[in-house]
Amino acid sequence: MDNCIFCKIAAKQIPSTIVYEDEDVLAFKDINPAAPVHLLLIPKQHLSTLSDCTANQAALLGKMLALVPRLAEEFGCAVSYDADGTPTGGYKTIINSGPDGGQEVYHLHLHLVGGPHPWRRLH
Repeated sequence: MDNCIFCKIAAKQIPSTIVYEDEDVLAFKDINPAAPVHLLLIPKQHLSTLSDCTANQAALLGKMLALVPRLAEEFGCAVSYDADGTPTGGYKTIINSGPDGGQEVYHLHLHLVGGPHPWRRLH
């Protein structure tokens, strides 16, 4: 898509702080973070919303979700367990779809949000 900001980021036409890249997926820091850790994971292939995905994108979506715990660990917000086995830390994953879902950029993207609270309101 010619006017898609995330397509331009994936094509390196717009600078970003890239934290992960492979042939299918790009992850970068959100320029307006809602929390201490706020990363965006996007497919390099343009897909407007999650609703545009079919079974053909199952592997891509799985790859994106499987990347989340790795990045959460790298950025210090992974779930861990104390000596009693109680979970600590953690993060949130968000995919906004469509106007009523709060989507602002129409290129599928997954937010990885974590770190100490308070966070600003997420939609």
